[in-house]
Amino acid sequence: MNELPNHVDIRDVSLRDGLQIENPIPLSAKLELLAAVAATGVREMEATAFVSPSKVPALADAAELAAALHGFPDIEFSALVASPNGAKRAIAAGLRSIEYVVSAADSHSRANVGRTSAEATAQIAEIVAIAHDSGVTVEAIIATAWDCPYDGPTPSGRVLDIADAAVQAGVDRLAIADTIGTATPRRVTELVGLVRPRVGDIPLGAHFHNTRGAGLASAYAAVGAGITRLDASVGGLGGCPFAPGASGNIATEDLVYLLRDSGIHVDVDLDAAIAAARVAQDVVGHGLPGSLLRAGDRILG
Repeated sequence: MNELPNHVDIRDVSLRDGLQIENPIPLSAKLELLAAVAATGVREMEATAFVSPSKVPALADAAELAAALHGFPDIEFSALVASPNGAKRAIAAGLRSIEYVVSAADSHSRANVGRTSAEATAQIAEIVAIAHDSGVTVEAIIATAWDCPYDGPTPSGRVLDIADAAVQAGVDRLAIADTIGTATPRRVTELVGLVRPRVGDIPLGAHFHNTRGAGLASAYAAVGAGITRLDASVGGLGGCPFAPGASGNIATEDLVYLLRDSGIHVDVDLDAAIAAARVAQDVVGHGLPGSLLRAGDRILG
């Protein structure tokens, strides 16, 4: 394990990954959640996705939500896209940062975007060109980096091939994602150790789900292996609609609690993150799995 970093960047993904498996909620409720998450001090947020409304109806109002983002100038907002057309729509709506997801597993890729992993990988260069022509940055996210709900364990070579293609295409950032929450610290350390040398100076992030209770441990292992960018969602809201059984992003407030107590600085205020998790719970109308949402912070002496 490497020496722990002094600072870790947290991107809150509750508005996109968090809401994508929920029943659609009004734009006004999303704006309430947006304001609550923004109040935590977070510097990066994943705002929405420019994908087919028929496949992800909860995010059908992507352009309308994007129009409200100018009210939070201190936050870098990003949006997920699944195709060159989605990239064009996101840019037209004013986003200055987009994420393109490529699943390392063929069956999940077909379920998610109707293409094989190789076909999705082949579009990275086109999406990067579209974005860079407009001065927009691109992050490639490698989904099912550890396991696929249909194909089982993902060979690390498939992840490395996508990482190589993304680097060659000129992406600005790269991330590996545990889409179904099966990663463990040992496996995280191993894969990060393989991917990091391939990306050079390109920032490498990670995205974990707590579906099987190992999400926070995996995030901590990733930080120990040199990752300094992590995704999280207030209250643990979210999951993947195209991966059966996948639920529960790691909770932003739980991650802040862990990192802060480990001597690692984060930009997110813990009390405000817990308050935002309560707002998330209210707007979706059901309980959320975040631990601090239930137990609260300890009383500091």
